[in-house]
Amino acid sequence: MKRLQRNPDIVWRVEKRRQQAVLDRLEAGEETEDEGTVILLISGMMHQLNLLGGMIWNLCDGHRTLEHIVTELLQEFDVERDLLQTDIQTFIDDLIERGWLSYDQSTD
Repeated sequence: MKRLQRNPDIVWRVEKRRQQAVLDRLEAGEETEDEGTVILLISGMMHQLNLLGGMIWNLCDGHRTLEHIVTELLQEFDVERDLLQTDIQTFIDDLIERGWLSYDQSTD
């Protein structure tokens, strides 16, 4: 089973107040795609992930597969499964290419 895991060398945190503000603006129908809710510190540089990116990042804990992540996020967003899976896969592929995520190849 290919479970997704974060690079353990990356320091990160969820900006809870900012995350709540983004959620509130989403409820009000406002655009929030470019607002960071998770901060990553990588090789002395700070990077931000938006709400969906941060949620995906948080779920890549070494216990979940792509399928598990898609299923969990379908409960949060009103979107078609195929579209969400494609968006998540694209995001994960980018982070794997950067070395920020990887697949745990261990078998259970």
